[in-house]
Amino acid sequence: MANVRDNRERSRFELDEAGQIVFANYRRQNSTLVIPYVEAPPALRGTGASGRLMEGIMGIARAEGLKIVPLCGFASAWMRRHKQHRPPRIGIAGLPSREWRQRVKLIR
Repeated sequence: MANVRDNRERSRFELDEAGQIVFANYRRQNSTLVIPYVEAPPALRGTGASGRLMEGIMGIARAEGLKIVPLCGFASAWMRRHKQHRPPRIGIAGLPSREWRQRVKLIR
């Protein structure tokens, strides 16, 4: 598994690849981890770096007993394709209801 670190000060998971940072922003709500965004520098796109980041995040979520809400299209698609890695998630097809997103202050 990739060496993913939880940068709690910036509310994001990070993976250093070739001196560049691939990251996933998150918001914790009790035992739920909401992932609104995953980003890779242009030089790392298409190299599998974001997938390695997601695999590390899934390991952290399983170890901490967290459920995942993947709002990011990449994170949601990755979780659908890699069922063996994912912990439980909330919402239909990976997307929570508008009411739930309002409760966790993701939309107004």
